[in-house]
Amino acid sequence: MKKHPRVSVTTKTDDESISIYRNPQQQQSRRTSFGICDQNTNLDDIIDRLLQAPTNLSGANLHEYEISYVCILAREILLAQPSLLELEAPVNVLGDIHGQYHNLLKYFNSTGHPPLTKYLFLGDYVDRGKKSIETLTLLLAYKARYPDSFFLLRGNHESSSLNLVYGFYDECKRRYTIKLWRTFVDCYNCLPLAAIIDKSIFCCHGGLSPSLFDMDQLRNIERPCDVPETGIICDVLWSDPDTARIGWGNNERGVSFTFGADVVSAFLLRHGFTLICRAHQVVEDGYEFFAKRQLLTIFSAPNYCGEFDNAGAMLCIDKNLLCTFRIQKPFKKHHPQSQEKKI
Repeated sequence: MKKHPRVSVTTKTDDESISIYRNPQQQQSRRTSFGICDQNTNLDDIIDRLLQAPTNLSGANLHEYEISYVCILAREILLAQPSLLELEAPVNVLGDIHGQYHNLLKYFNSTGHPPLTKYLFLGDYVDRGKKSIETLTLLLAYKARYPDSFFLLRGNHESSSLNLVYGFYDECKRRYTIKLWRTFVDCYNCLPLAAIIDKSIFCCHGGLSPSLFDMDQLRNIERPCDVPETGIICDVLWSDPDTARIGWGNNERGVSFTFGADVVSAFLLRHGFTLICRAHQVVEDGYEFFAKRQLLTIFSAPNYCGEFDNAGAMLCIDKNLLCTFRIQKPFKKHHPQSQEKKI
């Protein structure tokens, strides 16, 4: 069995310094509603207008057919790529955004827009926030424009049933049409479910599954697909770590499971990984370790829903797996909103 690169974790006593290192020695044209048009030129124009959206109180100045065009292009690319992504560092990893478009742009502005910087998002782009349409459209446009340096995983909120309850359906209906929302849902069903970075870091939105024994189970998932009520797809989108748990237990969400540190250790050992990176839960500092730093939760929406005082974080992994956190602190008067924290 091929050995995977090892990742060791070194913690410094300085409050602002936590480090993860890898061992240095293991160091066209297409026909659309536009007619026959240049794909990249159209995408660049759409992206430019999306980047101007924060200065426009009414949101992005986009027609519905332009957003649908982005979805069609992105869907085609998503289906051409595998259900389990295998990526190389350097890459920046973000957790839940939930329609907080202004915060999303701040991350891009702090470390560079695609394709200069490679990104992996762990899902939950919509619902609850006020600009879910801009958020998801920009992410899909970047995916369509830069398919080999911009990657999107599916979160549990990339689901029609949750959109009906938590706001994205209503936003699409109010600002555009229900038909556009259905077009977005068609994209959800094509999103990959997990990623592996440098054969060492396993990434997903939620967590582990008691039914997951081999990575080929993820590789062989056929898309487009809905999220079932049970099974591997459901679990990687919904499960949670639990400090009080040994083994597997019921999840208070009413969906999937919780799992203990012993499950994390066994999973890493079985697959030759050294870290699990997931999202799905609000954490005060924007990131939080579990199971002796074998699992990392990353959450990227500061002041979540306007009801929490949490920070947001982005994990930046360099080519040697030396990582830094970019932190967006919760809003407070006279305090800077972004700073870098070494890990």
